[in-house]
Amino acid sequence: MIDLVAIFVLWGSLLLVAHTYALFPVLLGRLAKGRQPNTNVFAPNAPDLPAVDILLAVHNEEQVIEEKIRSTFHTTYPLDRLTLYIGSDNSQDQTNALVERLAAKYPGVRFRPFYQRTGKPGVIEALAQEATAPVLVLTDANVFFETDTIYQLVKHFRNPVIGQVGGNIINPEHRREGISGQEKAYLERENMIKYQEGVVWGAMIGAFGGCFAVRRRAYHPAPASFLVDDFYISMAVLRDGYQAINELEAVCYEDVSDRVTEEFRRKARISAGNFQNLRVFRGLLLPLWNGRAFALWSHKVLRWYTPQLLLLMLLANVVLVVRGAGWFYQLSLLGQVGMLALVGFDWLMRRVGFHSRILRFITHFYSMNAALLLGYWRYLRGVKTTVWQPTQRFQQAK
Repeated sequence: MIDLVAIFVLWGSLLLVAHTYALFPVLLGRLAKGRQPNTNVFAPNAPDLPAVDILLAVHNEEQVIEEKIRSTFHTTYPLDRLTLYIGSDNSQDQTNALVERLAAKYPGVRFRPFYQRTGKPGVIEALAQEATAPVLVLTDANVFFETDTIYQLVKHFRNPVIGQVGGNIINPEHRREGISGQEKAYLERENMIKYQEGVVWGAMIGAFGGCFAVRRRAYHPAPASFLVDDFYISMAVLRDGYQAINELEAVCYEDVSDRVTEEFRRKARISAGNFQNLRVFRGLLLPLWNGRAFALWSHKVLRWYTPQLLLLMLLANVVLVVRGAGWFYQLSLLGQVGMLALVGFDWLMRRVGFHSRILRFITHFYSMNAALLLGYWRYLRGVKTTVWQPTQRFQQAK
């Protein structure tokens, strides 16, 4: 009986991990083949293009804030229908001074400094209360727009069933030593999955927080205690019955960290916030045959629980080997332990200046799953604060 349970746990966990990382993307690609995205859109020069309010929360962003403001207003979208609301969450560097100086050049800037740390959800909600446009664009300071990014996001709101449109964020790959190459590959894959979910079911499961647009009527602010406001906003759109899609032509660029430690910190924080959201939106997980629920389980929930599934696989495999289950399970245990050992091997090779892209992908996979597990533990203990520090950028990998 113990052997049967261990076999079931091992193969069941493996199947669930394989589904979220491999089987679901393949199935989704087949379902999306030949389907067309939304065509009920505003023309580029349509006289009824809606007014747009862009919401931006910043904290100590002196490195990027000038380029962010310039890229926002260097746009094909009519400037008389565009307002950029910036909330500075008690920045202690030159962010406030830079924004105030640029506000004189760009009349569409509305600046609100906060003199005590509030947290991103609180800043965004304060800005949203000031905003009046029928379309909101939420973005991050280190995400830079192409000239037509705003139009590509907003054009879909001519279709009344669409409540949210995600942007296509592109990461540059900096250097072999770090993990920006792995982050770039991950983001490209995620962009395509989100696009295909929108095409097949009208249910993109979570826009990238760095750039997305939402219909004001479909906008629900995240609670102040939540760490990940963008996923809350995305799920609330679907809960209200609107469609959410990803627009690959809405291109923008985000600089990412090359450091494993920086991405680990960021993903652990996101992980804790994801489980906060899962508790609130658990009703969207049923019925299983609904496309929205199937995508949520396949794309997000199983991935968030992959660390636990990997541990269950390892434990079940150990039990089978101890109980003499045979050479196959001995070999599979060796494979699991060997994959973990390759993370250490990659670290050693990195110290002597040797960099393998394959080894770095293995390091990236296990380190990010460790971050997910840490985030889950923090969620169980209770989130203490939503105050954040921007991810360090423009770095040498360490």
